[in-house]
Amino acid sequence: MKRASTVPALELRGVSKRLGRTEVVRGAAFAVENGERVALIGPNGAGKSTLFDLVSGRLAPDRGAIMLHGRPVAGLPPHRINRLGLARSFQINRLFERLSVFENLRCALLWSAGCRYAFWRLLGRGHDADARAEALLERLGLQQRRDVPAADLSYAEQRALEIGVTVAGGASVILLDEPTAGMSRSETARFVALIRALTQGRTLLVVEHDLGVVFELADRIAVLVRGEVIAFDSPAAVRADPRVQEAYLGTAFAAAARRAPGG
Repeated sequence: MKRASTVPALELRGVSKRLGRTEVVRGAAFAVENGERVALIGPNGAGKSTLFDLVSGRLAPDRGAIMLHGRPVAGLPPHRINRLGLARSFQINRLFERLSVFENLRCALLWSAGCRYAFWRLLGRGHDADARAEALLERLGLQQRRDVPAADLSYAEQRALEIGVTVAGGASVILLDEPTAGMSRSETARFVALIRALTQGRTLLVVEHDLGVVFELADRIAVLVRGEVIAFDSPAAVRADPRVQEAYLGTAFAAAARRAPGG
């Protein structure tokens, strides 16, 4: 874990959001340091995806502040927040299915490579984005699938490409929403290693239901229950917290935590 600055990479201060009559997020507050990996966990319906939507700009909070590298971003549109250095993936893959693997990565790289929207100018080959896309293909282990349409990839390959697209633009803060959902044990193990490699030196906030992944990957864990952050601490401290065990029906959480690395 690297903490190069005293200003947190991402900070939530008393963030609340009501959807209809239900307050889905209630006074959420925690800070993720630069280079830190934080897992956001909680029972189904705890408000995790809503919190991600608030941080990434898909929703605006009713109250509270969201700071990205010390700059307030609450209420900004997603593209503005992205250009300030935050990128996210989704539970369901959002790829250009008819484009090849290479073309998906190239599209994700264009803005950071200096390309801007201009309908009168064609983007030629040999652009810096091409070389960067080729390098990212190798890191993802998708070189052999370079020219395959994204729709024809396996589920695990699509998830890998989704994360590649997420990190391609060079964002310093990465949000991953259930990246290993639906994977086998062997696929999950490979994917955790891939996440570590691709987010090295960046700040990571990840929603994940697999507690084995959580305890292996995270430097700290934030536990969200009924919209409130009830714990934010090291994996060992969260593992032993009776409030967390109660939220996860006690024995089920304890058993899963014991099976996790270090348990």
